[in-house]
Amino acid sequence: MRATGNLLAASAVTLKVGVVFWVLVAWRTPGGEPWDAPVFWTVVYPIALGIAAILGACFPRRAWLWGLLLMVLQVPVVAVVSGFGPLLLAGLVYALVLALPAMAVAGAAGALRRRLNGKA
Repeated sequence: MRATGNLLAASAVTLKVGVVFWVLVAWRTPGGEPWDAPVFWTVVYPIALGIAAILGACFPRRAWLWGLLLMVLQVPVVAVVSGFGPLLLAGLVYALVLALPAMAVAGAAGALRRRLNGKA
């Protein structure tokens, strides 16, 4: 029961953090699509990877999942802010590709935390 509770808590935190982050990014981006922001690769994406690392370290069990969830949350935020369009599926595929490094970073942070705590 405890593992399920921790998984739900980690999911809830990731959902809240992710939605707030992507809403703020969409709010500051013309057109509301984060990946179209001029500073996406230099500011937004590195911050997202940092958030994924923090989430992975805070919730080391299935840490890779928090990177995936964080990055995929861009799509519903864009859908709400910009509306549903014909490129929404392309946006989902793009978010999944962007999620791969986030999953690796979150997984590595979770593994490091487990190792430091002696729970390899």
